[in-house]
Amino acid sequence: MISAIKQDGIDKLKDILKGASSIRYPDFKVPYGELIESAISKLSIQIDKLHTGYDTRFIAVKLLEGDLEITNMVKDMRGEEVVNTAMREVAWIEKEIGYDIETAMVEKRYAFIDRIAKECVKGRTHNEISFSDRLDSILTNRIAGIPIFAAIMWGAFQLTFSIGGVFADYIDSFFGILSEYTASWLANMGISHTVVSFLTDGVISGVGTVLVFLPNIIILFLLLAFLEDSGYMARAAFVMDRVMYAVGLPGKSFIPMLIGFGCNVPAVMSARTISSEKDRLLTILINPFVSCSARLPIYILFTSILFPKHQGLVVFSLYALGIVVAVMSARLFKSVIPRLKGHVSPLVMELPPYRLPTVKSVSIHTWGRTSSFIKKAGTIIIAGVTLVWVLSNLPVGVEYASKSTYIGKIGSIIAPIMKPAGFGFWQAAVALLFGIVAKETVVGTLGTLFGGEEKLSAAISHLFTPLSAYAFLVMSLLYIPCIATIGVIYRETNSIKWTLFSVAYSIFIGWLLAVIIYQIGSSL
Repeated sequence: MISAIKQDGIDKLKDILKGASSIRYPDFKVPYGELIESAISKLSIQIDKLHTGYDTRFIAVKLLEGDLEITNMVKDMRGEEVVNTAMREVAWIEKEIGYDIETAMVEKRYAFIDRIAKECVKGRTHNEISFSDRLDSILTNRIAGIPIFAAIMWGAFQLTFSIGGVFADYIDSFFGILSEYTASWLANMGISHTVVSFLTDGVISGVGTVLVFLPNIIILFLLLAFLEDSGYMARAAFVMDRVMYAVGLPGKSFIPMLIGFGCNVPAVMSARTISSEKDRLLTILINPFVSCSARLPIYILFTSILFPKHQGLVVFSLYALGIVVAVMSARLFKSVIPRLKGHVSPLVMELPPYRLPTVKSVSIHTWGRTSSFIKKAGTIIIAGVTLVWVLSNLPVGVEYASKSTYIGKIGSIIAPIMKPAGFGFWQAAVALLFGIVAKETVVGTLGTLFGGEEKLSAAISHLFTPLSAYAFLVMSLLYIPCIATIGVIYRETNSIKWTLFSVAYSIFIGWLLAVIIYQIGSSL
């Protein structure tokens, strides 16, 4: 009996593997059926002449699957005719079977694996299988699956705010006391007012405003890690695939979208696993609309002030809106951009068994994401709020963080563009501008400009209405991704054209939806 969770039987398994390494096994192959095997034989004859150094059958299978790396390798070895033969065979086979060859080959592999498993695997009881099937019949139900997914995510957000808010108040008080103590201590030491202002109004107020929401972020990461380790998030991808495929979108895109809930950078990079070039590009273009954890401090700040009784619902609506915009944008791109048109690749994945997550595993995942957030607060956000503080004090002699400062003048140029969305004042414009560096910097910038959490709450209550605040949150959700995401989009697409398109489209769609929400809400 082997259990990875309980660490039972691991040493025995290692001993068996060591003994098996000296045994020579006869070659075996996965039988793909008459049509595909015929294509593999034809390709193998041509591949033999190229002397690739790899197993001939392996290369043939990869060419039929459309593997980009193998295809390019064969082309580099002057094997264009081999690639053309593979494309002709794929087209003919798909016409004969009525669906894509990749799915057909995956089905054959899993049928082969299933036959071996039935001969070798013991200990799977009828009750365990039936329990999993019964659970899946509910959680992945064609009708109930999506409402259940929505309810689970809504519940996660409700817990995040109901529990996290208690701890956030203590952290807020800590930074308030720290700021007062630091100012008093430095003043007694005769330190100049400029240095005192930099440390209290700049660093402590800016970074403190972001770290106040650390408990909420930890709780959300904890809940997401629990759902992932339990096996449910894979079911969520399976459930959403039906919807995405029904509207002509690649179901494989939803996996990077799920990763995007943590951070858009690894989410964009994970699109590498998508074999179809057009589907990979499409996934990269829509991923920045998925609400990453960096946007969460903005949501928490505004909802705690203007939506205290409905925090979970408002934040849930933003996450849902991000997914809807991503899906609808993908649909639009496929309709109007020739390069993105074509057959939709299906999502083929193995659902992991349900497991009770271990404390160690959940803790590791939670700490990995939380530490990344803290490091960003200690580096990028400090740099951002420092720049905001400097620009808020220049030119010399003007009132701190006034409209006459450099930062006030920059914001005044952008503010009129934001007026139709309900937040046409320079502080909001500056916060969005600095949010391009990192989304958490939106909160840090506002904290630096208004002088800490307590003053910030009063300023937001004065400057924003619930309607204009929600429009601001929609803009924060959708407009231009952070610099790191822009950089990885360029690296993954290797195209300045697609990178600029992603930036320009996200700015436009974010501004447009913010304006629509505010204008319609105002008219009602």
